[in-house]
Amino acid sequence: MSLIVTSSRPPLPLAGAGPPQPIARGEVVGPSKMEEYAREPCPWRIVDDCGGAFTMGAIGGGIFQAIKGFRNSPVGVNHRLRGSLTAIKTRAPQLGGSFAVWGGLFSMIDCSMVRMRGKEDPWNSITSGALTGAILAARNGPVAMVGSAAMGGILLALIEGAGILLTRFASTQFPNGPQLSEDPSQLQPPPFSDYRQYQ
Repeated sequence: MSLIVTSSRPPLPLAGAGPPQPIARGEVVGPSKMEEYAREPCPWRIVDDCGGAFTMGAIGGGIFQAIKGFRNSPVGVNHRLRGSLTAIKTRAPQLGGSFAVWGGLFSMIDCSMVRMRGKEDPWNSITSGALTGAILAARNGPVAMVGSAAMGGILLALIEGAGILLTRFASTQFPNGPQLSEDPSQLQPPPFSDYRQYQ
């Protein structure tokens, strides 16, 4: 079920953002112009990331717990399958919930950074990962907060760097297509373009 919101007013621009610039013919569109169209807008991004993180945690945790429950059960196929199913039902929703909390908090911080800075770039994700790690480790003390923030920032920096490298590699491997000539006199007319010959 999708929700369509209509408004008579145009959306407010971000702070420091000017009018949208058209993309010129033959211009290679890099990751900075495409990333803003690849994700949901900010309020809905939180729900989307939270649900995606829960799904990843539940499926990945379910597979991991199925193997673990199968190995730790008594001998016999029926006992092992029952132990595997019990482990999935017990632990997979907990892991999904933990992932959902991480994804929702990360997305909320990311949206706040986009709103404060007025632009969307990899630094928002890196900072959001570090702050999320620090907040989730707050109950364990400041040393654990610093370590978790460093791990979150480094992990998100690696993910963002890999994404940028992958995008650049793909843009060099698959160019935008044949370049069109700007001079119309060099273009050949299409066949049957003169309709008067049939009158």
